[in-house]
Amino acid sequence: MKPRQPFTPRRRLNLSNVLVIDSDYTPLNPVHPGNARRLLRQGKAAVFRRYPFTLVLKRVVEQPEVEPLRLKLDPGSKTTGIALVNDANGKIVFAAELEHRGHVIKDSLDDRRAVRRSRRNRKTRYRKPRFNNRRKKKGWLPPSLESRLANILTWVARLCRSAPIAALSQELVKFDLQLMENPDIAGVEYQQGTLQGYEVGEYLLEKWERRCAYLWQTKCSASSRTYPPTCSWWYQSDKQSYPGLRAMQ
Repeated sequence: MKPRQPFTPRRRLNLSNVLVIDSDYTPLNPVHPGNARRLLRQGKAAVFRRYPFTLVLKRVVEQPEVEPLRLKLDPGSKTTGIALVNDANGKIVFAAELEHRGHVIKDSLDDRRAVRRSRRNRKTRYRKPRFNNRRKKKGWLPPSLESRLANILTWVARLCRSAPIAALSQELVKFDLQLMENPDIAGVEYQQGTLQGYEVGEYLLEKWERRCAYLWQTKCSASSRTYPPTCSWWYQSDKQSYPGLRAMQ
């Protein structure tokens, strides 16, 4: 038998370095959390901000040698990924996830709309309609989207003040399947899309290859002209829940 090799634990990848600035608020190179604790223990630095965690030195660093970092953003509807990357060696210096409040804002607007509608139904004083007086400004965005954008801009500004950021990159993901399949499509043909000329029922039959979605059969006893799913037991039990099936007959 071969001698058993001693266990060597893997070194954990650190993605939460501590941002550091000097007493003139000049961004310096981020440091390891262990070095940050040492600076605090020795009284050479103090906590400047908790989110993101930033230390401020109690002295001015003359001609600091900093490594430029790149700020990378991965925007999303619920969460946006943020990372500070050193382009020289490819290491991730800082990484975080930014959660947005879009769903909270939408729920608040829904509650406000419900209260407003209930007020209109109560016997209260007459109020003139004012919906024509409210015009949307140029460049208007929905509140949930505006909150997401403001949240990202705020954190970008915070990181730029606390880290030596020299470049910014953002992941732009946008797919257009029509252009991918036909790069020369344009005009009215682009607006009509792939469903132009299809009846709804015929489109469903074409999509499901004229087969049952449950039994994957081509012949079912429901009707001479049925739509997927076409099983007679499914059709009789669930057609009340799907009025669209009755409308397509």
